[in-house]
Amino acid sequence: MSTDRSRIVLFDLFGVIARHQRLGAMEKMAARCHTSTDAFTTAYWTHRPPYDAGRQTASAYWTDVLHTLSRAADADTIEELRLTDIGSWSRVDDRMVTYVRDLRDRARVALLSNIPADHADAFLAAQPWLHDLDHLAFSGKIGAAKPDPAAFRHSVVALQSAPADFLFVDDREENVRAAQAVGMNGHVFQSQDGLAAAVDAWL
Repeated sequence: MSTDRSRIVLFDLFGVIARHQRLGAMEKMAARCHTSTDAFTTAYWTHRPPYDAGRQTASAYWTDVLHTLSRAADADTIEELRLTDIGSWSRVDDRMVTYVRDLRDRARVALLSNIPADHADAFLAAQPWLHDLDHLAFSGKIGAAKPDPAAFRHSVVALQSAPADFLFVDDREENVRAAQAVGMNGHVFQSQDGLAAAVDAWL
């Protein structure tokens, strides 16, 4: 089967190809900070956007989280939290990995993920198959995170294509709407079977 080089399926990572954060991770990190899970979760996500978008280092991010919780931001605590956090986002859906790799026989396949730079480095080291894709765009490395239009435009420019050449797949509707607003086609991921049907129809 020949590959249609004019068609590009652009995948989100977490919630589509990779699993969402491991259950119990927030509780484990909260316990390390000697605080409640609710307080930790609020601080974790409140400070996350600039870290995801590559405008803040891991050390600066965790310092902000710890200071919000009125905890000391020593180097050992920061590194333990950083590694626990990376590990909590490390799982993939093997069936989806196979689907994505096989899809390259029919179209170009790329990735656009909201992920800090150090998380991306760890994920790439653990999942070498990612290097076989046609383009990888990690928010922490490109300086823009979904749903910022700049994140989508980065992939358009990098792949030297038009927005209409893309089918963007994400489990978050707000990100799919943002992709459609820049001219891409979009699919809200709910299941692999639903995705396969949408991709077949689009191709």
